[in-house]
Amino acid sequence: MKKTTLKMTLSGLFLALCMLLPLLTMQNQQLGSALSLMHIPVLLCGFVCGWPYGLAVGFVAPLLRFLLFGMPPIFPVGTAMAFELAAYGVFAGLLYQYLPKKIPYIYATLILAMLGGRAVWGAAMAVLSLASAKVDFTFAAFLAGAFVKAMPGIILHIVLVPLVVIALRKARLMANE
Repeated sequence: MKKTTLKMTLSGLFLALCMLLPLLTMQNQQLGSALSLMHIPVLLCGFVCGWPYGLAVGFVAPLLRFLLFGMPPIFPVGTAMAFELAAYGVFAGLLYQYLPKKIPYIYATLILAMLGGRAVWGAAMAVLSLASAKVDFTFAAFLAGAFVKAMPGIILHIVLVPLVVIALRKARLMANE
């Protein structure tokens, strides 16, 4: 199987997971928002398939999920989230490609990708708040949204994503290597 075909197929799988995983917490939107389950497949896509695929899956996922399920709300949350998840996919893919393939660097890649994605989310929300009188976005709102409310998801991602990447590497299923 050609690498491109494999990466496209896996990207479709990751996009499908972006649609399905949030359904696990649909009864409790606060829990779903805190766990950020849509972020996991995007991060994995960056690691497994590389940054172009991570970018595409990350940007499309919240927009497609809005079209299919009406969540997340398209403005401003879904729009900012599209840029955030695209950044996750890019940073995870690029850092994984260029950093050594040792386990500590998998964690470093993940943490840097999460920080970069949150910075992009903050920038997108700031731009959207300037473009709309309805959105009030302060630095305190950035800290609360990016770190305080997201802490359960941050912990979940730091525990789960590296374990999946390590397992996929051991099984020789990484399309990006």
